[in-house]
Amino acid sequence: MASAAVRAQVAAKWQESFNRLNRNEPGISGLLAFSEAWTLAMEFLKPRDLNDPAPRKQYDLNQVMAAFGVINECRRLPVMMEGFLEDMRKSQHLITREVEAYMTLYESNSDPEAIRSLVYRLVEWYNAWKPTADFGPTMTSAYNLTFQTHIFSVLPPSFARGIKALVSATLQRTVSQSQDPQDRLLWQAFDTLSLIDRYETLIASIGYEFIESYVEETCARKWSEPMLPTLRTWMIDKIVPWMLYPFARGATNADEAKTMMQGVGSRFDFHMHKTLCNLRTKEIFDIIVDFPDSAGALQDLKECLARVDQRADLVQALRQANNKRLLHPGADTKDILTHYVSTIKCLRIIDPPGVLLFKVADPTRRYLRDRPDTIRCIVASLVGDGESGDSLVDDNDPIQPLQQPEMENYSDPEWNPEPIDAGPDFRASKSSDVISTIVSIYDTKDLFIKELQVLLAQRLLAVKDGNFDRERRNVEILKIRFGEAALQVCEVMLRDMTDSRRIDQHVQSQNVSSMHPTIISRHFWPALESSDMVMPGQFQTLQEQYAKEFSVFKPDKVLRWLPHLGRVHLQLELEDRTLEADVPPLEAAFIELFSEKDVWTVDELVLRSGSVNRNAAVKALATWVDMHVLKEDSEGVFRLLSVAEVPTPGSRPQAPKPEAEELPPVMSVQQQQAEQMKVYWKFIEGMLTNLGSLPLDRIQSMLKFAPGYDRTVEQLGSFMEAARREGLVNVKDGMWRIGK
Repeated sequence: MASAAVRAQVAAKWQESFNRLNRNEPGISGLLAFSEAWTLAMEFLKPRDLNDPAPRKQYDLNQVMAAFGVINECRRLPVMMEGFLEDMRKSQHLITREVEAYMTLYESNSDPEAIRSLVYRLVEWYNAWKPTADFGPTMTSAYNLTFQTHIFSVLPPSFARGIKALVSATLQRTVSQSQDPQDRLLWQAFDTLSLIDRYETLIASIGYEFIESYVEETCARKWSEPMLPTLRTWMIDKIVPWMLYPFARGATNADEAKTMMQGVGSRFDFHMHKTLCNLRTKEIFDIIVDFPDSAGALQDLKECLARVDQRADLVQALRQANNKRLLHPGADTKDILTHYVSTIKCLRIIDPPGVLLFKVADPTRRYLRDRPDTIRCIVASLVGDGESGDSLVDDNDPIQPLQQPEMENYSDPEWNPEPIDAGPDFRASKSSDVISTIVSIYDTKDLFIKELQVLLAQRLLAVKDGNFDRERRNVEILKIRFGEAALQVCEVMLRDMTDSRRIDQHVQSQNVSSMHPTIISRHFWPALESSDMVMPGQFQTLQEQYAKEFSVFKPDKVLRWLPHLGRVHLQLELEDRTLEADVPPLEAAFIELFSEKDVWTVDELVLRSGSVNRNAAVKALATWVDMHVLKEDSEGVFRLLSVAEVPTPGSRPQAPKPEAEELPPVMSVQQQQAEQMKVYWKFIEGMLTNLGSLPLDRIQSMLKFAPGYDRTVEQLGSFMEAARREGLVNVKDGMWRIGK
């Protein structure tokens, strides 16, 4: 049983509620007025069916507002709002039915106009059920949430595809400046239904895709001029006006629109830079090939990388392109070097500190280091060898000494820390000299100096007019790069050529001779290919006479002839004709022997000429056969044609084949190193015979005691591998032993 106090409290509450509903009116008149107001308000708010043909009941808004005032005075608005929302839920099947009808139509014909009609129809449902604003924001907010929750739950996934088609059409019309007045109404309908917020990512993706297609279409393979200024202007003129619809709705002036679009505008600008960066990254190999005509694309790429930071992607793309298109046996070393030089110049434009170059160039540098002709190609470019018409060095670039690695100077007021993406082995390079970067492929410049000596020797010996100005100029330039001390041997070689002409002039003044030899210092010139050839007849006499006069002029020196080198100008007097020919010494020696008798075999000629190579002998004889001076009567037997043979009817005279200009046979650096390593083979053979199997490091450490040994362990490994291929040694588990 409730106590009297509880009963009294309940009675008080009941009386208070009655008085609030009755509004202190006499009797129950106030309660009756509340009941009438409640009925009127709920009838007014009840959702109606737009498809119902019956006319809608008209209400006096003053009475409706008075009814809402009564309910509010009685503090029953929350209860009325719950009743209204419940009535909405009971009527939502009406909207669902229409959504299904429109979506079925769209899915059958994929016409986005069906989606447009659906959106407009949903706006009609929204406005028909929406309470007036006089009821307060709470009622409106609750209505919006309930309505949107329902339509978003019943819209199928294909609705997003239709929205995308509609929005894309508005973008196309805005860009082409052929706006449809319906577009503004469509965006207002989207805003009413909160579809812009719902599909904001989808709408932005439409803009992104349009930007991507435009960048691909207008910027692909257009590298001569920067494209970013053009793209920025296009974005302002074409894309921003379209962006005002979804992202600056409600703005009343330009400043408000600018403020509202600040975030999304930054994202669109970022995507434009990212798209162009992806395109240029994909094209980077061809951009480097086309440099310097592609400087505009490099400037674009530099700005894009500062905005989107895709440096790692650029490095990976360029390394993959190099491995696929450049670093393979089919590529010429000169082409690889040319591309490497262009890479250096291009990446210094994109990234002045050199981090990208350091990461990209490492595989190229290792590949070039393993190629046997890399040094020769570099040196040929340094001395201006014009065989290919290209040069690794720009003639307009200043000539600089080779840059040596320097320690960090932390006291330098302009010192900057290394970039954040620099690896542990990175060292910032202050040098802009391309040649210094190329030479640094190798650990020492001594290899270049030796190759320079070989190439200079070939070019000096190939000069026929006695003009060495070009070679002298090259040596002076190389002195600036490598230092005077490194080029002392080259200076001696140039001086030898000058002294040789002076000595020849003196000898000719004492005893006129048709021989004009080039006299060089044996200890300062690279090794020349040796031969056992002996010049016969009058050529030997000329050599002896010249050597006699030379010994008188230079009694402290002795001439050592290299008869297989040089050229001989001959005048052949035959019975019915006289011929002139400019031939190598071996050809001259053979034709001299034919003055003794008319028929010779190849073996006899080889024996008389000092056991020269048989293949070379056959080639030399073929020269005279082509000139119709000799005839091969049978295999290996040649006869002098003192009288020219009459050509048979129908035969064509065979013109002499022009002989290709060949450089003098100076031994290359690799050949010289191979010859020197043969000297150390006896040491290696003795070690492996006496000590058994040895690892490569042990062989290297013991060879260092041999006089003059200066090879690296890598060079020793290459030599041992060559010996293994010849069967001289075997290797197992890194242990080398004498082959069986």
